[in-house]
Amino acid sequence: MFSPKSLSFLSLLAKNNDREWFKANQTQYEAEVRTPALKFIEAMQPHILALSPRLIALPKKVGGSLMRPQRDARFSKDKTPYKTNVGIQFRHFQGKDVHAPGLYLHIANEGCFLGAGIWHPDSKALNKLRTCIDENPNAYKKALAQIRAAGFEMEGSSLIRPPKGYDKTHPMLDELKRKDFIAIKPIEATQLQDKDFVSWCAKEFEQTQKLMAYLCFALDLDY
Repeated sequence: MFSPKSLSFLSLLAKNNDREWFKANQTQYEAEVRTPALKFIEAMQPHILALSPRLIALPKKVGGSLMRPQRDARFSKDKTPYKTNVGIQFRHFQGKDVHAPGLYLHIANEGCFLGAGIWHPDSKALNKLRTCIDENPNAYKKALAQIRAAGFEMEGSSLIRPPKGYDKTHPMLDELKRKDFIAIKPIEATQLQDKDFVSWCAKEFEQTQKLMAYLCFALDLDY
């Protein structure tokens, strides 16, 4: 589905990141980036539903699992209009945006990876997650053990100090300080072209299911 041309286009876009260039090369973007991404989403659909019927795998150009190429530069010093990566998120159906629990594929020349979890949850969700880890640490530890055995690591932003209401001696302090609950596994760009890439991704995502189920439980979401 994906080919070296997909990353080549992203490289060209990084050098020519303006609306006129993108408009002039829209056909190339469709053929080498968006169409392969939509085919990947379509092929992943039965695998995603098998993992959880609450996750969405929707191969639509707009409003589906493929994240839009336009950047939101309103509050950024970087005013370039387009992302130089491809983001595909199989998010929980009760989530409205990228902050919902979900499974993720990131494609970029700077690095490709699989992801699972929650990125930048709001304060209400973050409090629920911390309370759950404080009160139910064992299930969370089992989730961490599963992902790490599969080559995933928890990444993202964390607080410098303990969150309000938690002591600095808390045995789960490092986890309570997280502002992101995302498990990441780097992959080689050449894997994108493998004929078994879809089934391989499905098997990798299986290894994040304890984490996904735990996070959804903490947020009172079915999984």
